[in-house]
Amino acid sequence: MVTSTEPEQGPHPEAPRELALPHPLLQDPRMLLKPGNLFHPMDESPSPSMREKAAYIKVNAYCPHPAHAHTHPSHISFTCPDCGVPTYCSKEHFYEDYENHLLICDTLREVNEDEHDLRSGRFFPEFDYPGVQLNEALINYTNWDTYLYTRGFEAVNEERSLRQLTKLLTYPTTIASVLHELSPYNLRNGLTNEGLKSFAALRYTLHPPLTGAGQTIKGLRLQSPPVRLFILGARAESSLPREIWHQLAYIFPQSLFHLIFIGPQSMLSQPSEAPPPSPSPHNPFGAVIERVSHHMKISTFVEYYNVLHDANYFAPFDPYFDCFVCFHPGFGHPGSAAEWEGTLPRLLETKVPVLCTGYTEMDLSRDVDWVKRKCEGEFDVLLEPQENRFKSLRWDMNDDDPTDLSQGNWGLWAFRGKRYEAVPKEGIFTA
Repeated sequence: MVTSTEPEQGPHPEAPRELALPHPLLQDPRMLLKPGNLFHPMDESPSPSMREKAAYIKVNAYCPHPAHAHTHPSHISFTCPDCGVPTYCSKEHFYEDYENHLLICDTLREVNEDEHDLRSGRFFPEFDYPGVQLNEALINYTNWDTYLYTRGFEAVNEERSLRQLTKLLTYPTTIASVLHELSPYNLRNGLTNEGLKSFAALRYTLHPPLTGAGQTIKGLRLQSPPVRLFILGARAESSLPREIWHQLAYIFPQSLFHLIFIGPQSMLSQPSEAPPPSPSPHNPFGAVIERVSHHMKISTFVEYYNVLHDANYFAPFDPYFDCFVCFHPGFGHPGSAAEWEGTLPRLLETKVPVLCTGYTEMDLSRDVDWVKRKCEGEFDVLLEPQENRFKSLRWDMNDDDPTDLSQGNWGLWAFRGKRYEAVPKEGIFTA
């Protein structure tokens, strides 16, 4: 007897309607994994990229068993059967340290399944983004749920879909939640008096008074220059789909934006066959310029900010139109602190806000302490360090150390170079 392996061309004519029309995601022949089949040990995954990730962990990560603190470290080779992530050098060490592993096992399993979900081949309806925000529809920045609802997103009914969505949206939404006139960060929630002054200037530009502008010749009105967001040390955020960043233009529909990604790693994710343009008289630093829409332009500089600042490439700076953003800068991290040594004084010199995030509470505190130690008395805190309301809800695993788990933009704070007010003294103004 020969059994056909070809999929059926249609439902049985006598099948009930609810069975005859299953969910389209379950019929998609391109799907690698079904929604209920997302757990697989990484080294036995049906996805080649997941098997490569497991192989990378085994080559580069070390066993976290306490015994290795006094002996030569060993590379990971044993995969936990519960979370599917390579975690220990042997089965014996896994069971001896099982109580410690239990603290992160469920989270590692969630990371594993989320990674498989991205590679499942399913359709992602959560990545259907809304357009321009109506003036009459106010955005509620209390948390992710109220934001997505008032912003007009389609209902996200599954936790995993919400995690995948917030992983991307955390970048523009974190910025918008601070700069918007309906920001949840006020004098009762971490905003300082100096922060109120700085962000009030930007909010004045981002929320201009209505002038009766329209689409016709009679509706032409003068428009303010674009708000410049300097994203320093850009890495993954510079490669986000442009519709993600364009959410800023939809949230602030009466304003123009110029996003400027700066950093030596700002184009690492770009294909090698599309290198940045060579320097020229009209483009001395070989910037990649993208016109996303009439309301947004994006420039990418594969260069350190110090070089651009010393060349006065962006001068002058204006607190009504400029803001620096540093996503997970690692100011105080031993591996990157030296790179920020020369940048920090130049940032303070501009007197415009610097908005910073951190992966974890420890990462954020380390950065804050480093800035205080290096520039004590030379800066004002605008927003006290705190947990970000719009952090990524999805956990990320460090492939060099699977026990190192973090959430994108977990923490948030802001500072600015100190402004010295002019005061009269015996008829002479002194700064």
